[in-house]
Parts: sequence; structure tokens; C-alpha cells
Amino acid sequence: MGADTFPQTRADPETRLLGSAWPATFGPMPLLAPEVRLNMGRRSKIVLRILAFLALLLGLCSGPAFAQAIFLFPPVKLPLDLPPVPSVPLNERLMRVPMTISRPAGVQRLTLEATLYRPPGPGPFPLVILSHGTSRNPQQRVGRRLRYDAQSWEFVSMGFAVIIPMRRGYGHSEGDYAEVEGPCDYSNFYGAGQESAKDLRATVEYVSTLPFIDPNRLVLVGHSSGGLASLILASQGLPGVRGVINFAGGRGSKRSMNCSPDRLVEACAQAGRTTRTPTLWIYAENDSYFPPWLAREMCAAFHQDGGQAQLVMLPPFCEEGHYLFTDVRGLARWTPVVNRFLNELGFSGSMPSPP
Repeated sequence: MGADTFPQTRADPETRLLGSAWPATFGPMPLLAPEVRLNMGRRSKIVLRILAFLALLLGLCSGPAFAQAIFLFPPVKLPLDLPPVPSVPLNERLMRVPMTISRPAGVQRLTLEATLYRPPGPGPFPLVILSHGTSRNPQQRVGRRLRYDAQSWEFVSMGFAVIIPMRRGYGHSEGDYAEVEGPCDYSNFYGAGQESAKDLRATVEYVSTLPFIDPNRLVLVGHSSGGLASLILASQGLPGVRGVINFAGGRGSKRSMNCSPDRLVEACAQAGRTTRTPTLWIYAENDSYFPPWLAREMCAAFHQDGGQAQLVMLPPFCEEGHYLFTDVRGLARWTPVVNRFLNELGFSGSMPSPP
């Protein structure tokens, strides 16, 4: 997405300053009285020009023109009306999470980039482990840290700390992309999810040692491939996990179809066989990545094989229901559902109502 240009400026003789025009966006330029202008000496004119230049810089840095020149790279298209400034500080902290991978050639030690938010105070706080999805374009996976600050604020306002790890092959994390699914007709979605779960487990094990985190009150939250990864991690019996929230979870999405829906359903069934914690599945009716019929089959397979699953199918959301979680316009849709689920798990408090 390109940046907008600065607005057109006026260039009449009264508004010329240091060879530049005073932007009309800033309103009429304050003019000096004629008698003052006529009596100014050369030194005064130089001082005035310096002050005018500083005023122009201040206007550029605070006016709408500056905002139009900023490049924005959100995960999805953001609306013009954003939520208000949070009343609860996020206390954002950038972290490096150590991780060890066993390979046939030996042990590999690396670090994952992660964003941590926490409420004020000493804690200990319950922890949300928030796992991102996977872009269809591999070039978009590297170099961008996903912060999910508006979404995390909802959890922080309820008393949770939130950790968002960038898995191997994403953002500025070390290590190669490990979530290879294989050929379309023979996709190994469960194996790819297991690799994602390794990164989440390493994050939990590290952050749980921090003095302000309660390791016995963990909630796994994930979107898209991160939702499936959260389900698979929960199936491994990770201590302290109270519940899982799966936003539009799955793998293998293509432009007009899923790569191998039967194998995706089987991956969910496999995760359900050993999952003993409550799970919440949230999808939208116009999700083209994982349409309602597929979401229902995935959830049913998970439940039939032993997993505790609650599916909530929300009405169509904007242009693409798959972005219900990542688009801030979806906050008002999913926060009441998530709030109720967390209360049922024993977490008190409530999420703020988005505008």
C-alpha cells in the first residue's frame, strides 16, 4: 500500500516561507502587522524566518499532513475509526525466547521474537499465548512483527498477560520455516501443526519462569494456523492450560478451496483424541478459507474423538470472515463470546466493550 502525498499548498506572496509554501491544511498563516514588517531590520528578518521554519516543522509533525505520509502495514485493512486509546496500559516489551530443536545433525539453539503485554502491578498474572496465522505469500512472513495490540488490550484489561511469539520463519525469529505441509493431495496438516506447537511450547516454558506470570493459569489463543497449533499443543497435555480459543483455525487454504479438507478434518480428530481441556471454536459464516461446512466437520471430528469443543458460528463479517480476529472491527463481535468462555473457566472480570 503506497503512502498518500501531502496536500496541495498555497503559494501566494504572503505565504512563502523560506522558499516553501504554507500548507493550506494548517489554516491561514498568521501575518504580521504592516508597520511591524516595515520596521524590521535584517537581523530581525533572519530570526523571523528561523521561527517560521520551526513553526512549519511543528505543523508538519502534528498536522493531518504528517499522518497522511506515514506508511501503514497492518495484517489486514484497518478501518478509519479505530478503538479509543486504552485506559489500561499495555506495558509492551520485546523479548527473545530461547528454543532448542533436536535434529538428526545435532541440537540447534535459536531465539524467537516475541511481544509481551502485561497489566500494571507485580502479578502473578494468568497468561494468554497468542499464536498468529500463516500468510499465503511466503515473502510476507519474514521481517514483520505482529503486535495485535487492540486484541491484546481486551485480555490485558481482564487481568491477563499476553505473549505473542513469532514462530520460526516469521518476523525476526531465528530458524527456518518448519511448517511444511507437503503436496496438496497428501498434506500433513497435523505434522505442520506439531512444528508450530514446538514454538508455542518453548514460549510457554520460558515465560512461565518469569516472576509475574502464573504458570498454572494458561490460555492458548490462536488464529488460522495458530488456532490449529494451539489445539495440537493442548492435546499434548501441557501443564497449566485451562482452555483454548481457536479463531478460524485450520491449514491448507487456497483462493477458492481448501487444499485437502479430509486431511484437515483428520488432523482435528487426531488432536481431539488426547485433549482434555475446554476449547472454543469461533468462525464467521463468510470465511472463505474455512467455510461453515468445513468448520463444523472439523469441530465435530475433534469432539467425537474425545475433545471438549464449543463451536460459535458468527454472522458474516465485512468482506472476509476469516479476518474476524485480526481486523479491529471484529472486536465487538467476538469479545462477548470470549468473555463468557473465560468466565466459565474461572477467570473473573470483563472485557471492555469496543465502540
